[in-house]
Amino acid sequence: MTFIAQVLTLYPEMFPGPLGLSIAGRALNEGRWRCDPLQIRDFATDRHRSVDDTPAGGGAGMVLRADVVARAVDHAAAAAPGLPMLAMTPRGAPLSQKRVRALAAGPGLTILCGRFEGFDERLFEARGIEQVSIGDYILSGGEMGALVLLDACVRLLPGVMGAPSSGDDESFESGLLEYPHYTRPNEWEGRTIPEVLRSGDHAKIAAWRKSKAEIDTRLRRPDLWERHEGARVRSPSGARHDED
Repeated sequence: MTFIAQVLTLYPEMFPGPLGLSIAGRALNEGRWRCDPLQIRDFATDRHRSVDDTPAGGGAGMVLRADVVARAVDHAAAAAPGLPMLAMTPRGAPLSQKRVRALAAGPGLTILCGRFEGFDERLFEARGIEQVSIGDYILSGGEMGALVLLDACVRLLPGVMGAPSSGDDESFESGLLEYPHYTRPNEWEGRTIPEVLRSGDHAKIAAWRKSKAEIDTRLRRPDLWERHEGARVRSPSGARHDED
């Protein structure tokens, strides 16, 4: 089954962009996924093909019109029924690896890319669109976020990565950051690969990797560590217990 990626954007020429290269590009050529960019401006009805207007109540910038974008959304929904629709916006819920895995397991998705000051809020009230964000910062538009989301999904499709288990130990899969990696040469600028990784003792290596993942998560991402620790000390009933 081909994973369908519809993208509603004012800049369809940005797709597939970098996703036409490397493993995503190879998967695209093999037909494992399909990229269908749609020009939002094609759904404008005036001779200037207007897609935005000034903010109600005043303020800087322009806002994407609900009527124009809704026509594009409805066209996309009819072209590929049943696909989840996501809008890239800094006001959305943070994108997680868990959500990416769920999306990658489905038939595809439709992504709506914002520009200017964003969308008329009535669009989300009238259509079933999930709002997502890739981070606490502002981009010029949703296209870069859409590329990030698509890359995260495509690499998980069957046959895209070499071994099916390639992504199992990566950051966020277990709620922790991934452990550090090393490769040859054994010594570089006076620094050596940790001895345990050269020991051949798989149990010790696994324990070392788990320990490093926990240490790095606690130091670099205390928010992840708190959630990881919280899940560990929560009882089956959902109640939390303090650690001794």
